[in-house]
Amino acid sequence: MALIVDAHEDIAWNILTFNRDYTTGVGSIREKELGTDAPLHNGNTLLGLEDWLAGGVGIVFATLFAAPDYLRRGDWDTQCYKNSQEAYRIARAQLDTYHRLTDSHEQFSLIANKDDLSGVIASWEESDDEDGRQIGLLTLMEGADPIVEPEQVEEWFESGVRIVGLSWERTRYAGGTHEPGDLTPAGKTLLELMSGLGMMLDLSHIAEEAYFKALDHFEGQVLVSHANPRVFCPTTRGLTDEMICAVAERQGVIGIVPYNRFLKPGWAKGDSRDEVGLDVVCEAIDYVCQVTGSANHVGLGSDFDGGFGLEHVPSGMDSVADLVKIRPVLNNMGYSASQIEAILGGNWLRLLQQALPE
Repeated sequence: MALIVDAHEDIAWNILTFNRDYTTGVGSIREKELGTDAPLHNGNTLLGLEDWLAGGVGIVFATLFAAPDYLRRGDWDTQCYKNSQEAYRIARAQLDTYHRLTDSHEQFSLIANKDDLSGVIASWEESDDEDGRQIGLLTLMEGADPIVEPEQVEEWFESGVRIVGLSWERTRYAGGTHEPGDLTPAGKTLLELMSGLGMMLDLSHIAEEAYFKALDHFEGQVLVSHANPRVFCPTTRGLTDEMICAVAERQGVIGIVPYNRFLKPGWAKGDSRDEVGLDVVCEAIDYVCQVTGSANHVGLGSDFDGGFGLEHVPSGMDSVADLVKIRPVLNNMGYSASQIEAILGGNWLRLLQQALPE
């Protein structure tokens, strides 16, 4: 089975916030959460072991994510910080959560180098039984405030973190979504240190004025784990053609988000899912292909369970298992089998095989 790679899922945040048991499936989690506030705050879950396996989603970029305290949405919103030390503590607890998950459940494994990646791929190529297949988790820090000072990034690298995004909203390193701002002096230092370590830079969420300066200051592998073209998402959270091309020129990959608000301008919570179909997801994929001139720089970055759930994704999609439904739609649009496999996972695998340490 050709692996699907999902470049953005907020797994640890959900485990620590809602005690979601991702070693089961979406059906079990949704049943457990009936009558609770979790679906009200984050939607009905889209993730679970049974669903990753059923859909062939074998590799996930699993986030370390904390929000600044002034954006706390209620007492339930526990993963928030007032300062960099609190951000550090929260991110370490989330990283520990991934270690506990992989230590206690043999079907989950952490990916920190090329051998780890090869092991996960081999588990899918060599086993016809789902029980023998691995879900590989590669940790991605979404917003760099847990890095207390730039030099501390080496500690995070030694702990297995391979991808860092400077911003979510504004951080001490760069402006971000809803909070414009340039790359800061600390941000420039952090990028230089990340490059020296061989880390990857995620340009999702970074403010537009900092986006291109980050590209100038960072010599390593760049990517956009989860963002759609601005024609589909007409705010600074969406990517202009120039931003898309700049990543492609650096051999990066952009993860398309199957989130209705990022696919149909004006779509809002409470609107019908039927207003957006899988065809629109594929139109966003196709847009990146047309702008860059090939199918080599686009993939999937679902952001599932990252502040939204079942109620907010295209019709025809019930869980992460349904990412595979993108395949026939792309086929009907004229994409070849090899191009489709690249989009669903091959492009991300190529990037990781080039950028991960030995």
